[in-house]
Amino acid sequence: MAFRVLIVDDSPAMRSVIRRMIEMSGFELGECLEASQGQEACALLQNHWVDVILTDICMPVMNGEEFVCCLKKDELLRNIPVMVVSTDGSEHLVQRMLALGAKGYVKKPFYPEGMRDELERVLGVTDA
Repeated sequence: MAFRVLIVDDSPAMRSVIRRMIEMSGFELGECLEASQGQEACALLQNHWVDVILTDICMPVMNGEEFVCCLKKDELLRNIPVMVVSTDGSEHLVQRMLALGAKGYVKKPFYPEGMRDELERVLGVTDA
């Protein structure tokens, strides 16, 4: 089963890197949507369903924390698993994002295998 993914990051280059890492990992990637910040992602999600969201934290207009909070307030979007992809891997920030509702966290730089493992964990994918 191929999964629909939304990548939210203000850097087009980083969105491309994340997408490429997912592809290289062997994760079953279907449609891959992109947004440059949280507000754009929220608008996109009004018309497109995804299985998982990967978001950065430091972005203009609506940052990753605000985005996760916005998702959790929306009846239709609150159950979409969110995985944070950030350069800041401090324990305090990881715990804060998990408390806000993120289901996973990957610190940049990352490797394809680590990305796949965390995506599969967040989505509950097993090798049955």
